[in-house]
Amino acid sequence: MSLATAAAGAQPFVRSSSSAAAASSSRPLLAVAAARHRRPHGSLAAAAAAARRRRRRPLLQVRAARTESTAVSVGFRAPQFELPEPLTGKLWTLDDFEGNPALLVMFVCNHCPFVKHLKKDIAKLTSFYMEKGLAAVAISSNSIVTHPQDGPDYIAEEAKLYKYSFPYLYDESQEVAKAFRAVCTPEFYLFKKDGRRPFELFYHGQFDDSRPSNNVPVTGRDLSRAIDCALSGQELPFVPKPSVGCSIKWHP
Repeated sequence: MSLATAAAGAQPFVRSSSSAAAASSSRPLLAVAAARHRRPHGSLAAAAAAARRRRRRPLLQVRAARTESTAVSVGFRAPQFELPEPLTGKLWTLDDFEGNPALLVMFVCNHCPFVKHLKKDIAKLTSFYMEKGLAAVAISSNSIVTHPQDGPDYIAEEAKLYKYSFPYLYDESQEVAKAFRAVCTPEFYLFKKDGRRPFELFYHGQFDDSRPSNNVPVTGRDLSRAIDCALSGQELPFVPKPSVGCSIKWHP
């Protein structure tokens, strides 16, 4: 067969109607996909500018305000007080501790992370030394106007939860905190007395070097050394470091 004959007998390629329809229907889809991937130059510039603004924006960091206890002279006499214990309803005074050779007064509260960091160890340390003659009392003086979680109902719950062996008192007027010159929570005052003499300040300082974020183990070393000395009649062999914590929340 000649090439001419073959060419004359060959059937032309005819696209089926279904193939034509598929091809025609695929064109708009391709156009849509292409449009999705095309970004005008202006929108790219706007996106880049927004990204630069986000990188420049400083991160907001929220931290608990740190306050250090201020110096109170050794020999400072414990102020008189009369405060309620929310857990029992009993009124406590300084005279209730007259029979003890040493008294630990702790200004604390429920919400402060510095206090929360030590709560369990405060309970253990005080329980241990109360069996050796130490008297202890905790006082919350924070305003419940600004911090209702430090109010008397929550104080009672806290005392029950941690099984405090000491009374946890509520200083609603804040006059007791002012009389002690307290400024932060936690803040520790260790008083001792000789015979019939009034309680006089022996130690005013930190629990130990541990803080909520410094990864130092809680030991109670500073306070326990001070209590040992007070109960045994020895002089304090070290210079106290200030207690560090949240500021007392004064009434607005």
